[in-house]
Amino acid sequence: MDQSLLVFVTVVEKKSFTRAADALHMTQPAVSQYIQTLERTVGTKLLDRSNKYVQLNKAGEIVYHHANEIIGLYTQMQNLVDDTMNKASGNLAIGASYTFGEYVLPHIISYLQMQYPLIKPKITIANTKRISEWVANRQLDVGIVDGEVHHNNLPMEAFADDLMYIVAAANNPCAHQNTQNITDLKNETWIVREEASGTREVTEKMFSVLNFCPKNIMEFGSTQIIKESVQAGLGITLLSHCTIQKEVSLGILKILDVAGTPYYRKFSLITPSTPFKTKATSIFIDILRDNQGLPDFFGKPVF
Repeated sequence: MDQSLLVFVTVVEKKSFTRAADALHMTQPAVSQYIQTLERTVGTKLLDRSNKYVQLNKAGEIVYHHANEIIGLYTQMQNLVDDTMNKASGNLAIGASYTFGEYVLPHIISYLQMQYPLIKPKITIANTKRISEWVANRQLDVGIVDGEVHHNNLPMEAFADDLMYIVAAANNPCAHQNTQNITDLKNETWIVREEASGTREVTEKMFSVLNFCPKNIMEFGSTQIIKESVQAGLGITLLSHCTIQKEVSLGILKILDVAGTPYYRKFSLITPSTPFKTKATSIFIDILRDNQGLPDFFGKPVF
């Protein structure tokens, strides 16, 4: 692999020649030389540089995008070759959306490490859109998402169900009512995830299916801040049963008995469009398919 591509990507991600040199265990002049060589090869400047910042220009954005894909392909090639001679080992780049990644994936990784200690997982947590982009660019070996993937060349396979509940603070008056319709909650403030989040997508699908349009919406960027906000009495929300086990058991959050809920969605795995997978990737996918290593609470109602 062209070392200048790796140096270029590191400079971009570290936003500094000095920090890139430290990360690569190189001198700063050597880093500068690699960047100059790459710029001569492609025939144009790729970075806007000053004493305070390093920033991609338009040509640099193109090269950065493809450099990541080339590095991913090279790494996968090397891992596949190593697999022909060794047991399952090496790096495994896993991406997961927030719900699965923060609340379920740690249990699966624990199981993986007990069974295959030579595999070295690297975990990236982001929303569904980001994870699918990184899998498509081969920056990740496998992704786990809870929303729709808008990449035609990404194989997608559902492997588990997720139950979604409407929850409120335990002291919210609506938490003490019997079975109710979602329209009874029209005056509540609904706290939702950001656009491109799988949880936001399923929330909007539920609204559509139940023919409901909330009057007041607040948008937050993580499940944890949404739970804290609901506990503080700011509003109500729709969340996966995976994320609310602790709060419900402690009586902090209350599941609302609303007609049409719990709402179901699927967790799905996505992989780059290639006929070749490393042993580590194949083993991890089999673990997901067989539902091995899942926590005891997974897939069970919260009541």
